[in-house]
Amino acid sequence: MIPRIKSIQPLENYILLVEFDDGKKVEYDVKDDIKTLTDFSALESEYGLFQNVQLDSSRTCVYWTDRIDIPSDTILEYGKPVE
Repeated sequence: MIPRIKSIQPLENYILLVEFDDGKKVEYDVKDDIKTLTDFSALESEYGLFQNVQLDSSRTCVYWTDRIDIPSDTILEYGKPVE
């Protein structure tokens, strides 16, 4: 089953705080994606873009542009659990 996201919040230093429908919360560090994925560099170079993160209608993906997105299963797998 694909995890559904309940809420997202952009934090300082390119961290996303993500809460899932089942109550799990993780902090996902986007810095590695920015360093390795060419399209993600816009999150650093375009002022305010990172803070404009959005949740798609299926609640299984966060995105900034049509070329910059992260699926919920990746966020859950690689995110750092938060109590």
